[in-house]
Amino acid sequence: MKQKICDLNSLTELSCKEFTVQSAILEKDAFLVYFKQHYYAYENSCPHTGVNLNWQKEQFFSFDGLFLQCSLHGALFEPDSGVCIRGPCLGDRLKPVNVVNESGILYAPGSNELLEQ
Repeated sequence: MKQKICDLNSLTELSCKEFTVQSAILEKDAFLVYFKQHYYAYENSCPHTGVNLNWQKEQFFSFDGLFLQCSLHGALFEPDSGVCIRGPCLGDRLKPVNVVNESGILYAPGSNELLEQ
């Protein structure tokens, strides 16, 4: 069953929303960011160590608002692709999460559509 993340019209530039995606066997922390009038969602896991990226609740962006930043090593990721452009996981990428937009409401995936491949 899908779960509501937020209303699309409630997002402002650099908004971040944390949520959990679940299936019968998995539960993953995830987050959604709003960047340059588009939303992107990823697992909340650094490809280098697996730690959560955010340094505070719903804080994923670097100080300048240009990149997503890992709280542990400061690795920087492009918000629109999830590609690491600086840090110990250079060239790796964040794992994207499907988000469903139904009439302006964003939902986390149901158990049959947990994570993009």
